[in-house]
Amino acid sequence: MDSLKAQYRDIIEKVLKDYADFLGNDVEVQVELVFDRERDRYLLVENGWQDGYRIYGTLLHIDIISNKPWIQHDGTEEGIAYDLVAAGIPKEQIVLGFRTLEQRKHTEFAVS
Repeated sequence: MDSLKAQYRDIIEKVLKDYADFLGNDVEVQVELVFDRERDRYLLVENGWQDGYRIYGTLLHIDIISNKPWIQHDGTEEGIAYDLVAAGIPKEQIVLGFRTLEQRKHTEFAVS
């Protein structure tokens, strides 16, 4: 399981880095990656100012819980779960943690 967990960590980090590269930074708003391998917590955060308005928020948040990636927040249009699947994580291992248990039962992903 440890090698599988390490593989999931690497995939999650790569997918989040790809998102960060796609979004890029500008003078006013930075895209920040937060990787906590000890606690298996991975975030992509936006931080800065734009046209006089404060920009701050978590765009993506993924935890690894019981050796499964849990998507806690997904602020993308298409859904990061599909990128994780394309990168090699099976659908039945990915939990859409931002959905209720009842909603998760009706998806193609893991319930928990």
